[in-house]
Amino acid sequence: MTFNQSLFCEQLSQLVATPSISCTNPNLDMGNRDVIDLLANWFSDIGFTVDIQTVDNNPQKANLIATLSPRESNSSEQHPQRGGLVFSGHTDTVPYDDMRWTHDPFTLHINNDRAFGLGATDMKGFFPTVYAAIQPFLDKPLLEPIIVLATADEETSMSGARALMNPSPSQSLQKARYAIVGEPTSMQAIRMHKGIGMESIRIQGKSGHSSDPSLGNNALDVMHDVITDLKHFRQQLQQRHSHPGFVIDVPTMNLGCIHGGDNPNRICGQCELEFDLRTLPGMSLDDLRDDIDQQLTRIAEKNQIIIERESLFEGVNAFEQDADSDFVRTVEKLIGQESQSVAFATEAPFLHAMGMDVLVMGPGSIDQAHQPDEYIDLKQIEPAINTLQSLIKKYCL
Repeated sequence: MTFNQSLFCEQLSQLVATPSISCTNPNLDMGNRDVIDLLANWFSDIGFTVDIQTVDNNPQKANLIATLSPRESNSSEQHPQRGGLVFSGHTDTVPYDDMRWTHDPFTLHINNDRAFGLGATDMKGFFPTVYAAIQPFLDKPLLEPIIVLATADEETSMSGARALMNPSPSQSLQKARYAIVGEPTSMQAIRMHKGIGMESIRIQGKSGHSSDPSLGNNALDVMHDVITDLKHFRQQLQQRHSHPGFVIDVPTMNLGCIHGGDNPNRICGQCELEFDLRTLPGMSLDDLRDDIDQQLTRIAEKNQIIIERESLFEGVNAFEQDADSDFVRTVEKLIGQESQSVAFATEAPFLHAMGMDVLVMGPGSIDQAHQPDEYIDLKQIEPAINTLQSLIKKYCL
């Protein structure tokens, strides 16, 4: 089947024109329901059963689970259940820098085999790719289901993926065995990535006149002790943990921003630090937070001051798919290269926790994501379609 680029661009144009920004700033955050409804119409029109799952009790936030199930067979012989194949992607985008875009970010612009638009590569372009890949199989006798999963809020809280861990309206998703998370990897197979946690530490001291330190309790002084301990903790983590499969083969901690005090001649009464943790497979964010809390308790008691730590979001655990799994070996053979690792986080660990073999792989480059004039390379689409079709043949026919 020849790739219909006109249809692909028309569908991507519809998705780009439907805003679905996810942001921690409530003034910028919006729902993804219009995108979900658009996708639901696409897939229901070609025979998929569609389930829409509301996320966080917000009618404007939703997941889509669309299933093309095997037809009932009159044969007495039943093929052993393998569980079917999931094509998964998120429907939200990051915010955009309005004045830095060459064209309207919500109007698809084609130039030199590049399709420009907000979310074109990260990752709305994956859905028309999947739609095209499925077409030759609509009238074929499937033995296992093809499942299209579209989620909410991957760019912020991962609330859509977290909702899948609750009882799902789709039995097909619960029983699924294999999954492709179509993040933009230029069709490189990614079988592992680091986890991420983002934390805030707030110190409540006591302000006073700087001429007499006894009049207050300097939060900035105490934050110095906290930072010193965190840097020592980071060093310990990097001595204890390493993974040769990553370019940066140790866990990292980045001290991202700090705010405190208001004037040179006042004792600093309050100080806040925000930092992130990038973990390796096998490391637990909760365990790391417990270790940090113990250090903070010791510093607080020593200085008779209030120190509070808060997770800025629940975090995402690191992900690793077994290199020897049939799924990994199959995909590596298809694309002609070994699977890789990346430092950014995805929804893969949530699907993996549901019992699926998972790889992250999709058209487009992460280098084009989250920036003005985001685009997807149209030359990658047909090879991507061919790869997805090969997987359908192996795992669903």
